[in-house]
Amino acid sequence: MAEVTLDLRGQPKTEAYAELKTHALAILEGVDDDICAMATMSCLLHHAFGHLWTGFYRVVTPGKLLRVGPYQGTLGCLEITFGKGVCGTSAAKGETVVVADVHAFPGHITCDGRSASEIVVPVFGRNRELLAVLDIDSEHKNTFDDVDRAALEDLVSWFQHRAA
Repeated sequence: MAEVTLDLRGQPKTEAYAELKTHALAILEGVDDDICAMATMSCLLHHAFGHLWTGFYRVVTPGKLLRVGPYQGTLGCLEITFGKGVCGTSAAKGETVVVADVHAFPGHITCDGRSASEIVVPVFGRNRELLAVLDIDSEHKNTFDDVDRAALEDLVSWFQHRAA
């Protein structure tokens, strides 16, 4: 199954995310390595939907600092402070942030000038500690909605329930 790269563009989002989740869970079965899972999820999401940038910013100093982790796309910002930009805001609040137009988001950090919309989802561990945020950027405005939010929150819940 690992040799299959899904391209889910053109499918209804709910169906696409359901297929992606089934695929991801099959690949990650028995895995207990956060970095491995982040790399796998980044790859699957990026190629399935053709996003501009897909990856994780890991918590390196709780409550203070995120550092780029496994990702797909152009170079990302290396570090982001909690409370700064979309990723830092999501990390500080512990909740998903959906931005229809990044240029209208106060304090948006531009890592790639082509980014037009973004979704950032907090990733919690087994004890509900913040491990990272999943950041996905699109070249198009209004790419992400509540379907994306719910499906991505569900996908990253793997980190709370992964193999022991």
